Amino acid sequence: MKKIALLSVLLVLLSCFSKHTPPGPSDAFQPARRVATLTDKTLDEVSGITASIANPGYLWAHNDSNSGPEVFLLDTALHVRLTCVLKDIENRDWEDIAVGPGPDPTKNYVYVGEIGDNQAKYTYKYIYRFEEPVLALGQTRVEITDFTTLCFRLEDKKKDTETLMIDPATKDLYVITKREEPVHVYQLKYPYDGGDTLVARNVAALPLTQLVSGDILTAGGEILLKNYKKIYYWPNEAHLPPVSALAELPQEIPYEEEPQGEAIAWRRDGGGFYTLSETKGKKKTYLYFYARK
Repeated sequence: MKKIALLSVLLVLLSCFSKHTPPGPSDAFQPARRVATLTDKTLDEVSGITASIANPGYLWAHNDSNSGPEVFLLDTALHVRLTCVLKDIENRDWEDIAVGPGPDPTKNYVYVGEIGDNQAKYTYKYIYRFEEPVLALGQTRVEITDFTTLCFRLEDKKKDTETLMIDPATKDLYVITKREEPVHVYQLKYPYDGGDTLVARNVAALPLTQLVSGDILTAGGEILLKNYKKIYYWPNEAHLPPVSALAELPQEIPYEEEPQGEAIAWRRDGGGFYTLSETKGKKKTYLYFYARK
């Protein structure tokens, strides 16, 4: 009975946002501004970015599949200031990254999502969590040996997922499918450090498709999701949990389309957000910033 009641509540919530109700336009942000041009060949397949907490004003980023198991600390000129190498780990298909709380309430953690699966053939996905490094004078490269591997599977079947988000209020993790329509939101509820394989529960469906990245703002829980052509924004003025907030009708932010834009992240102070693309052919790639009005 409890399962039936919960399902009924979710269906009611999700009925507020249906495919028959298109997202309304948002005027909450300025048009995209080019902050920097990407010239570093190291960053040719960026598929995830997130704002650092321990290093204010910097971004963490990583490349897509067939790249090394490396996480890069970037300044907003897109210069690599620190390279973190995860020891004995493979980059099978890293797709998104987040920074947020973890087991020690006095520390911040980086979460790297080994969650991509273009052919929907992998049973298990992984999230690598490690304490957020602080940039030290003269340090350019560090090997990360102390990290936690969160192994999980989706509760129903194998799917491609490219969006990873952490709820800073609860530490719950969310991954969202890419290729379906509607896409599905899966949740890993905290605590998730038991050592066994975790099961990500299917908690919501959104009438969107091709989602490639997302972020939840630390203060207030505002949510951003993007695909290759659109950015969706949930103001979440009521400070609802993510699943409830996503049931509301999003706003659509005018998007400066990129060659293959797969990364979005709030600036840590909430004053706007960044997008960054993979390189594609001879097209120039920029770090864009959308300032809040």
